[in-house]
Amino acid sequence: MSSVFFASYLIGLRDGLEAALVVTILLTVLARSQRRDGLAPLWAGVAAAVIVAAALGAVLTYVATSLLSGVRLELFEAVTSLLAVAMVTWMIFWMRRSARTLKAELTGKLTNALGMGPVAIGALAFVAVIREGVEMVLLVFSAAQAAAETIAPLAGMLTGVGTAVLLGWLMYAAVARVNLGRLFTWTAVLLILVAAGIAKYAAHGFQIAGALPFGTNDAYDLSSVIEPTSWYAMVLTATVNLTPRATVLEISVWIAYAIGVLALFFRPDRSMPPATASVGAPAPADRSAA
Repeated sequence: MSSVFFASYLIGLRDGLEAALVVTILLTVLARSQRRDGLAPLWAGVAAAVIVAAALGAVLTYVATSLLSGVRLELFEAVTSLLAVAMVTWMIFWMRRSARTLKAELTGKLTNALGMGPVAIGALAFVAVIREGVEMVLLVFSAAQAAAETIAPLAGMLTGVGTAVLLGWLMYAAVARVNLGRLFTWTAVLLILVAAGIAKYAAHGFQIAGALPFGTNDAYDLSSVIEPTSWYAMVLTATVNLTPRATVLEISVWIAYAIGVLALFFRPDRSMPPATASVGAPAPADRSAA
């Protein structure tokens, strides 16, 4: 398993799990309400979200490989990397904040959608899944550009999504009980480090394009000590983008993002009682979804 495959697998697994959790909750509500007529529009909404996300990936790849080159390509990749970092940061904190109330919120929305008709059910499923799909596509696209590969990131993402679908089915069938709170916590930590690497890649792209001319001096150059083609250097480069050589701006962006976001992520949630404020604590939504 290559390192870039693993990074993309992690992205697919994390976002796929969030989408699987949402779909599992919706399916459970439909089953308990004995509203099998809602299954078809629900799956239609999920399929539409998958198609739109795939189309976005195809468009990004086409633009990057066919229409742009040189400075414009560097800027395009840097901007999409920033979008990916922004989306993953928002989604990590959204899930942290919403995990304990997710089931209740989705149940209420689905109950209202059932009264409005099949189109509303499909729209609810589409909106719930497309957020994860767009984030996943942007992250994997940025990871692929940073690693200068196309097949391994796509294969890793699809494998991660497949694993998430399997876990979602197991949760729905109540065959396995997964502590989603703890699982999401540690996958979020890994994703924060991946996002730090993508932010560093965005800074690199802006510097190459001349949009950020400052901080171009090397912060360090360990290429004479660490062979860039060694397995450990390739693992660090493909997963969290810690390269043997980096500029002052690049490594400053990596450190600032990683430390800042991790500190905010693990900061106690003062809006919750002390006993349940821990990020990794099992949440009621987790047990119900399982």
